[in-house]
Amino acid sequence: MHEETFGQLQARVAGGPDREGGGDGPVVVLLHGFGAPGDDLAHLWRILDVPRETRFVFPVGPLSFNMGLGESRAWWMIDVERLEAQLAAGEMRDLSSGMPEGADQAREMLDTLLDDVQDRLGVSSDRLVLGGFSQGAMLSCDLVLRTDRQVAGLVLMSGTLLAEAEWVPLMKKRQGLRVLQSHGMQDPLLPFAVAERLRDHLSSAGLRVEWVQFHGGHEIPDSVIDRLGAFITDVAGGP
Repeated sequence: MHEETFGQLQARVAGGPDREGGGDGPVVVLLHGFGAPGDDLAHLWRILDVPRETRFVFPVGPLSFNMGLGESRAWWMIDVERLEAQLAAGEMRDLSSGMPEGADQAREMLDTLLDDVQDRLGVSSDRLVLGGFSQGAMLSCDLVLRTDRQVAGLVLMSGTLLAEAEWVPLMKKRQGLRVLQSHGMQDPLLPFAVAERLRDHLSSAGLRVEWVQFHGGHEIPDSVIDRLGAFITDVAGGP
């Protein structure tokens, strides 16, 4: 694995026959969540059951801050104090009323990164899988809905519904797109019920959603890792 810059974003690149992103296999781009270190998901390339030719790109969010546990990264900032107050009060966080400030800029940077990834790694759209965890899942979904970029599959791990009034009408143009969506039934940060609502909207619009629910919180359990490997292999293929 090595570090590389695509567009304006740093990323870790791994997999392929040389384990450094070489070859001409499919490419999986996975985005970390809010507050995670930039390499939070990078270990997945070693444990996912996918063809050896599969390559991985793990972009690092553009925003850097410190939450007391070392450097944290984000795609856009959130009000941490408000979040803590909501959790303490037991309030359900429904973020579906609009887009967070900074999401538009993050989407543009991700779009540029994907252009660069496809150009330099030589991968076609039908062999490109995009997704992420939590905030990374939300950003991936937003990009797929708001642009015409083609991808082989979309991975939404513990994400949620944003900008419902804007997203839902856009979903129809993605009819037939393969989606892997997972969510913990006890997720304290992004309620299970809102994730179900996102699933239902996507399915109603004709996207082919594979839904993986699990007993747990805001996490990526083994059951999701198992399905993710199978999903990548199925939608993007091997060599």
